[in-house]
Amino acid sequence: MFRLALVTCLAAAPAAAHYGMIIPSDPMLSQEDGRAIDLTLSFSHPFEEDGMVLERPEAFTVTHDGTTTDLLGDLSEATVMDEPGYTLTHELARPGTHVFAMTPVPYWEPAEDAFIQHFTKTYVSAYGDDEGWDAELGLRTEIVPLTKPFGLWAGNVFQGIVHLEGSPVPYAEVEVEFYNEGQSAGVPSDLMITQTVKADGNGVFTYAAPASGWWGFAALNTAPETMAFEGEDKAVELGAVIWVRFEEWMSR
Repeated sequence: MFRLALVTCLAAAPAAAHYGMIIPSDPMLSQEDGRAIDLTLSFSHPFEEDGMVLERPEAFTVTHDGTTTDLLGDLSEATVMDEPGYTLTHELARPGTHVFAMTPVPYWEPAEDAFIQHFTKTYVSAYGDDEGWDAELGLRTEIVPLTKPFGLWAGNVFQGIVHLEGSPVPYAEVEVEFYNEGQSAGVPSDLMITQTVKADGNGVFTYAAPASGWWGFAALNTAPETMAFEGEDKAVELGAVIWVRFEEWMSR
């Protein structure tokens, strides 16, 4: 885990990036680890560990070898970062990559005067088999990995392509944030809590994570439709979110 000098600035405004989160207990399950993983679903500002209310999702699934299974009924209510979230234990019956995906209920954000809906994914490999690591689920918006989204060292590059309605999004804006568990990391400026990169003309973005841990990538676009709030039509932010685990370098 990295540690940066924390400079306290009382006048600074807190970062406002939101992330849907699916965090598994193990992104690379081996035979020695058992046959099941625990997953935690939440909605938060992950660097500050500032939880927000996650209502029961519209959908929660796992996709393996082209087959998608509904897991919504397996979710248990839980408190995550002091706010409502969900947990479940799921058995990985077969080798290969299992892709967990959540479609949340749109969330009204007064600060942005808009609704937010983050289509969130996390990839987990089972039993030493990474087949299916580049699976695209056909979500309304999603980040399709061009780099295997597990088995990465801190400092490795992660690349993905931003899709909206099945097509790449040229020059999409992607927010990147570290899940700062235990508040072990600090920043010299609040501007560094959420980093931002832009995709190229083909919708491809690149980021090198400077430290081990979970990193969230959120590609943000505006839906063509609006939603009503207190009698007014409001914009809907569609977020394509993927969580990627980077491992600490191990020396013999």
